[in-house]
Amino acid sequence: MCVPELAKRRKTVRKFMPDKPPKEDILKAIEAAKEAPSGMNAQPWHFVIIESIEMKKRIREVCEEGERKFYEKMKGKLGEWLQERGFTWEKPFLSEAPYLVLVFADVRAPFAVQSTWLAIGYLLLALEEEGLGTVTYTPPNPKEIEELVNAPKHYKLQTILPIGYPNDEKPKYERKKLGDVVSFNSF
Repeated sequence: MCVPELAKRRKTVRKFMPDKPPKEDILKAIEAAKEAPSGMNAQPWHFVIIESIEMKKRIREVCEEGERKFYEKMKGKLGEWLQERGFTWEKPFLSEAPYLVLVFADVRAPFAVQSTWLAIGYLLLALEEEGLGTVTYTPPNPKEIEELVNAPKHYKLQTILPIGYPNDEKPKYERKKLGDVVSFNSF
């Protein structure tokens, strides 16, 4: 399938079937992600694959503790948007997905965060091509997750990707029209 078709088909998934995809499918998608461009070709990303039920449970507990605090303080547009869509501090997808892929950026590299997010974009499309779903979940307390998985000091968590076969009937959110996001020669 071509990239524009994959991009149009891909949607955020927070509910997964219990069937565990082959680990090779995850590795194939990461193989594509590592081909992303990066500043100075530093390739500052690192992917930690979590499949242990106990570790997924611990990650969920840590994240939900941070989410509870975050939701208590949340107000304004973001709070309204989340409430309208039924989002809460609970993140069951962190323990229900067959895999979690934690994506880290080595911040010693130039443009580490930007480069790592380019790799994440490649990874999202490669997962879609494999028939796998995910959500880019960034916890409010990433340092606690970094400590939990013994990340070296210079590696900073960018996102957690729960990965599995989608079981989420929610439609993809509507996208803006091309003319709304493109201009020529000036803004």
